[in-house]
This record gives sequence, C-alpha cells and structure tokens, in this order.
Amino acid sequence: MKKRVRFGFVLALVLVLLLAACSGNDEATTGEGGEASEGDKQGGTLVYGRGADSVGLDPINVTDGESIRVTHNIFETLLEYDQNLELQPKLATEYSSSEDGLTWTFKLREGVKFHDSTDFNAEAVVFNFDRWMDPKNPYHQGDFPYYPFLYGGFKGDENHLIEHVKATGDHELEIKLKRKTAPFLSYLAISMFGIASPAAIEKYGDTLNENPVGTGPFMFEEWSRNNTITLAKNPKYWMEGKPYLDKVIFQVIPENTARLNALQTGEIDLLDGMNATDTSIVEDTDGLELLKRPSFNIGYMAFNTEKAPFDNPLVRQAINMAVNKENIVDAFYNGLADPATSPLPPSLWSHDDSLEKYDYNVEEAKKLLKEAGFENGFKTKLHTMSNPRPYMPEPMKIAEAIQSDLAKVGIEAEIVSMEWATYLEDTKAGAHEMALYGWTGVMADPDNFLYPNLSQTNATVPAQNIAFYKSEEFTALITEARETIDQDKRIELYKQAQQLFQKDVPWLMLAYTTPPLAQMDYVEDFVPHPMSNDLLTDVYLSNK
Repeated sequence: MKKRVRFGFVLALVLVLLLAACSGNDEATTGEGGEASEGDKQGGTLVYGRGADSVGLDPINVTDGESIRVTHNIFETLLEYDQNLELQPKLATEYSSSEDGLTWTFKLREGVKFHDSTDFNAEAVVFNFDRWMDPKNPYHQGDFPYYPFLYGGFKGDENHLIEHVKATGDHELEIKLKRKTAPFLSYLAISMFGIASPAAIEKYGDTLNENPVGTGPFMFEEWSRNNTITLAKNPKYWMEGKPYLDKVIFQVIPENTARLNALQTGEIDLLDGMNATDTSIVEDTDGLELLKRPSFNIGYMAFNTEKAPFDNPLVRQAINMAVNKENIVDAFYNGLADPATSPLPPSLWSHDDSLEKYDYNVEEAKKLLKEAGFENGFKTKLHTMSNPRPYMPEPMKIAEAIQSDLAKVGIEAEIVSMEWATYLEDTKAGAHEMALYGWTGVMADPDNFLYPNLSQTNATVPAQNIAFYKSEEFTALITEARETIDQDKRIELYKQAQQLFQKDVPWLMLAYTTPPLAQMDYVEDFVPHPMSNDLLTDVYLSNK
C-alpha cells in the first residue's frame, strides 16, 4: 500500500508591492483590482547589487549564498520551499512512498526543456544522481560537499543512503533508500541539487561551473569575475508568460556604503547587504523601499578546536564570557538581530530556548583562562571575511569589537581579512585559529544547521565544520535524529545535542539576524526569501 500526497498548483509568490502614488515613474497600465496586466509586466533589466561574487555556478559544487542566489534562478529542483518554508512542487508534481518509507516514486513535470533545448525527463534526473553519488562516474568532478553529509557518503561507502535511482517511465522516477530518513524530501528541495542538462554536463565537463545549463526562468549569459553575472530570460520557460524580466545582472559592489550610494543614484535597482544603521536612510529617501528578509540564520565565530589553545574547552568557555555579545548586537545590527544562544535559530522547530547562556563576565573569563594555564593570556589570529554577509553586516567592525574585548582578558588577537572566495577556501582548509562565520538554512529542518556545520563527518578538509568539532556523542545524536521518523523523539534528540554543544562551545555565538535589503520603488513583486535563494520569476519593473 502507498501513501500518496498531491501538491497544489500554486507556485508563484503572491505578495505584491504597490507603487507609491507620488512616484516619479510612469504608471503601469492595470487590469481588474489595480494590478498591472501581464503585458505591462514584460521587459527590462534588473541590476541586483551584492557584496561579493559567486564562488561557482555548478550548484552541486557550492555551499555559499552568493553562488546559490544565482544558480537558483538557472536550475530547478524536484521540490522547493515557499516563503513559509513549506515544501511545494517544482520539477516533481507529486510523490508517493511505500509503507516502509524506503521506496519513493515521483511524477515529473512534462513539457519542460533545458536551456539547450534538450528534454527534461526521468532519465535526466537519473543522470544527475549518478553524477552526484558515484565517484567512478566520469562527470563526478569536484568536491560535491552537500551530497556526502546528506546521503551518508558516496556510492560504495558503508553508510550511503541510496539503494538506487531509476526511471520507471518517461516522467516517473523511483528512489529507494536503505534506511528511513526523516528529512529526505527536504533534501530534494535544496538548491545544490538543481537538475542540470545531461548534454551540457557531457559537453562542458569540469567547466560546467562556468557554463551552467538548467531548466530555470533565466539562462546564463556572461560572467565577468568579481564584477557581474548576467542572466537572460528563458523564452521557453514552462511557466507560461514568465519570467517578466529580460535580463538580471548580479553586480558586485563590496563596500556597503558604496552599494547604497549606487542604489540612490540608480546604478542598481535592488540592494542585498547593508549596514543595519543605514536603514533609516532608505526609509527617509523618496523612491527607495526598505525590505526585511525573514530571519533564518545564525552568525558565529568558530574556534579551530584542532589548534591549541582552542582544543581546551575552558579557553573556549572563557572567550564566550569575555566577549560582550549584547553590545555587539546593539552596536552593529540596529535592532535587526538578537543575541544567539543555540546553533538552531528560534524560528526552527526544536530550538532549545532553555539553554544556559554564557553571560558577559570578564572576571570569570580570567579565572577560566588561569585554570586553563593562560593566566597572562596569549596571542592568536581572528579571521574575517571582508564583505558583508546576511548574518555579519559589518564583519571588520564586529571583528574589531571582539578584538577589543579579548584584550581585556589578555588575549591579543590579530585580525586577518580576505575576500569571500579565498576566505571560504582558507577556513575550509583549517588555516584559521578563530574565524567569523555563519549559516543561512537551505531546508526547514534542524539537520541542515547541525549536520553540515558541526558533525564529525563534515570535519575533514575541505570542511564545512570549520570548528573541526569531532564529538562522537554529538554526531551520534544528530545522526539518530536524522534517521528517526517520530517528531517528538527527534526534538528530544536535538535538544540533547544542543545541550552538549553548549557544554563543548565550539563556537562563540553572536546573532540571529533579520537582514535588511533595499530597492527602488519601481521594483515590483520581489519578496526576500528566508533562505536567501531569491527567485526572480515574478519580479517586474513598473517604470520601463
């Protein structure tokens, strides 16, 4: 017997941002209800200003938000998360599971073409899975970081989750698992598992990273490194009449103030990443609109627990007491953040709000350092990214505040700053002692925050777990939670894991943020997604 779930057909985002009546732009022709007609939404180029370039454009080989925000508009996944973090159909229209929860059948959307005009079908999905999971596959080129820590390794590994992926019809797919996995459907909605054209994979090989071909609303056109990525409208997109924009240009402007100036002068149309203290400028400027991304992230400073003295938990506890986290939040987030206490954000189920906090206490921090054998402190380095992140709006200033607090307990921290791609490479290689970092969730499950960033499995180079936290007990707890279907049991396991995390303190907890964005008031129907994977299918410009 099979359990069957059918999706609805509403895919578009429904929030409409109305133009101010006093805008200097031409009014769009409207249909019933005052909404612009489909014809009047067509055309134009949106310039999306951001703080850093993408690392790559092959989704399976990236984990950073700057890459994902681009690839999410080029590639599509089988399922996707809507604004409310609910699973919705995308390339799969419905699914069913066997009674034991191991065999899943998916019906796939028909009439879909890749950007190279080849057909999307079940065989294309199988081709992608074969590439992802089999190290012997000729197109398995890169680290594929997300695959092993979701699916328990690669094909041939003892704990590999997947028994098989096969086409059972032109548009029907079967995936058989070796064991029950509670967040399995969520895996299929993660942007890293966007379905690429098999023909393009064969054609471009390891240069697919610079020649992405998917089924999404926009097609890749050009990449000028550390400057712009240009996407063009997919004229054969399966959503009739969409997208509305002719082009999207992702423009890199590293400095927050310069990016805001570019918005004010009309050089860009939409701004992501700004100083929290500049929100009042946007609110007070005619023609600009302030937006807020729903909070679904965490900002922190990771200790490299494999390097002395950070291999000593007393040192890590002392630093958690030495840094005035509340002052940092007050100074640099302008009311758009709360001090963090858990590696899970408060908006995510199983967040434990009963965790005992490490309050600011200089004298207690000194006592712990003395107990650890560092009465006179020590010298170290604090690594930081140079560009803003959703969870770290002013990284250099935050690093300087931490540096100042540490000096009060005798710790002399030299700040090392570098651009985003290099920063990721260095921290994943473990080149740091302490490093500012963060995470925006890509699926609405605690597994996504804990397993990538804190599991023993993911603490080998290139590591996403840049604390190199290798607690067998912690990894066992989150692994059991992953393989447990009962929701109440999962919550209990995750709470135990959070308690252990709080004891071991591999991170200095900083903030849960509500990142501010800004746009020109003629940008319509842009709705910031909690996961930062902003889909631009429904966006249009009312001044064209």
